Amino acid sequence: MPSHRQPTDNATTGPRPGVDDAEAALVEHYPRLVRLAYLTLPPTLGRHRRVLTAHATVQHVLPGARKGDQKARVPGQRTPSGSAFAWLRGQVLRAALTHEQPTPWWRVRAVRPRTGLPLVVGLRLFPRAGGTDELALDQALSTVNAPARAALALRVLERLSEQAVRALLEDAGVADPAAAVRTAERLAAHRDGRAGKLLATAEFDPCTVQTRPTDLLRRRQRSRIAGATVAIALAATVLAVSLPEDGSPKRSVAGVRAEGSLYGPAGTAALARALDPALLERAPEDAWADTSRIDFSVWPARGGRTDDTALLKRALRVWGGPGPAVRVSATPGTGTAPPTQPPRLLYAGDLDGAAVVLLHDGQRIVRYAEPESGPLPDSVKREGPTPETVKREGPTPGGGTPSLDFARADQADLTTAAALAVSRTPDGARYLLAPWIAGSATRDLLAPDAPARGLDVSAEGVTDAVPAPASGGDCVAWPVMALRSSERIVARHSFLVTDLGDPAPAHLTYTPPPGDGAPARGPREATAEPALLSWARTACALRTLRGSGVRAVNNWVFAEQPLPESGGRAAWVCTRADTWRGPGRILVQFQRPASVPTAPGTVVAEAGNTASCGRFGQHILAGTRWKSPSGKWFLLAAGSRDVTRIEAVGSVRANASATTLAVRAPREGSVRLSARLSGGGGLRAVG
Repeated sequence: MPSHRQPTDNATTGPRPGVDDAEAALVEHYPRLVRLAYLTLPPTLGRHRRVLTAHATVQHVLPGARKGDQKARVPGQRTPSGSAFAWLRGQVLRAALTHEQPTPWWRVRAVRPRTGLPLVVGLRLFPRAGGTDELALDQALSTVNAPARAALALRVLERLSEQAVRALLEDAGVADPAAAVRTAERLAAHRDGRAGKLLATAEFDPCTVQTRPTDLLRRRQRSRIAGATVAIALAATVLAVSLPEDGSPKRSVAGVRAEGSLYGPAGTAALARALDPALLERAPEDAWADTSRIDFSVWPARGGRTDDTALLKRALRVWGGPGPAVRVSATPGTGTAPPTQPPRLLYAGDLDGAAVVLLHDGQRIVRYAEPESGPLPDSVKREGPTPETVKREGPTPGGGTPSLDFARADQADLTTAAALAVSRTPDGARYLLAPWIAGSATRDLLAPDAPARGLDVSAEGVTDAVPAPASGGDCVAWPVMALRSSERIVARHSFLVTDLGDPAPAHLTYTPPPGDGAPARGPREATAEPALLSWARTACALRTLRGSGVRAVNNWVFAEQPLPESGGRAAWVCTRADTWRGPGRILVQFQRPASVPTAPGTVVAEAGNTASCGRFGQHILAGTRWKSPSGKWFLLAAGSRDVTRIEAVGSVRANASATTLAVRAPREGSVRLSARLSGGGGLRAVG
């Protein structure tokens, strides 16, 4: 985080300072103010114009200060008053916010400062590029509104309190400051809470910029015809707007001008390069077998249309600026910004009546699909001859409408980068398997004793349709894919993945109960009989996770408990779903003995945005009430292996020096559970 002196804790703008005080404060804290403006301004301006607008926004707040009697001293030798800096910060924030909020024409001069940009001729300016973490944060910022971006900057860079940030935003005219602060808190957790350090890097510093020339060939042509252009412009002013035959102005749609040139953020040379199909990255066929990095970066390009330049160009252009006719979807926490460098081509081909392109930019999987035949919207115009009509049974994915789907894919591995959904129909999903997958089959989690069935895979690596788990109604089956990796990278590593509605299926694992005197056990593949029996009783609970960007789900049997009155042996299971963006969600079940292997357990607690039941939250305590065969009610509680004592207070007062507790209790009444750990710490019951 940049080193600077915080002049005041006051978030409000306060009275206007004298111009000398304001000038001194602006000079001393100019980089801070420009960075605040840059982060608040809309990313759609493009990096070059955003840099210039940030500087202009800060420079043009100074004339609003009244001339004071104080004489400015050398900025390096004085500390400007807190009120002067606070006033400047409020004015910069107000001005930057107006760029994303339409302002009535009669209020433009009153609210927005003069925004004439600093003059830069022949050069494009942009901050230095950062790493993948900075790119991911920039993409996350592009998905939220200006007040949220401003709140994040004020919280992590200016280090203001929540109350101060809300006061500043309210004073700047933000309708819902509390919502902006909540969104900022979510962004602040980016990359394990390192958002503050990332925002302080050169990636977000508009005062430390790189320069590149503009289009030199175009500049040369312009200089040659400058005189002729001026003459034509003077003689034909009335023809400044060209009209087509129907008399209406040419329209720009989907981020592409009517003549096909990119505009806005796509006007930068870097983005134009990123959207060039000739520059798409393609991994060698056997790259996966000769690297220690097993993820999407080593997938080769597959499919029958990997050399179809027109299709690839359409996919990239739609990514650069999808129009209103394109259906766009994204898993939670996934940005939809254009790529910053040429992405990697994973697949391009025809499937189930659609042309599909899969791309990977290091952080995201992007799936573009269009109908194989028939008209396309103006924003996705085909170039060249129309492909022959292909008749297939079933509806075209997306209902014949071009679609663009985004999903997180950072830090994928052998299992989470094993497959991607390339097509979905009523028959199920077809997957493109990773090149290291040597065997594939399907099985039903609700039939743990049934053998797996072979799954056919084409020469391109695309599977037959795998039925999708039921999203509603009765849960009578839960299909999963059983995959096995090639022995070229690991000896017969088998694992299960399941479809939760996202492009990448979720990896299923299992952690067995603690053994007597045995060390703590970690998650393992859910392929053995105990794992399959555990998942048979838990599978239907996965329905609540659909479409939430889940990366992996683990079933942890954290305790087993003998029930009173010879009621058998029950299991306590914590099911943890980890998302690609980081936060986890848990579901705790009490599984009493059952006559059928698929009998669901009783959900006793659930929590979101928690580390519990994971690598960084290895302690858990939960409880429930249970009715014995004789009709008596008991309070049951269980903790993980490091729990040494459980205590209950409230309508029941009891304790046990063990990992489980069972005591007679009324059916109703409030009870609070707590536990002591072997290391001396305390633990409260989840939920």
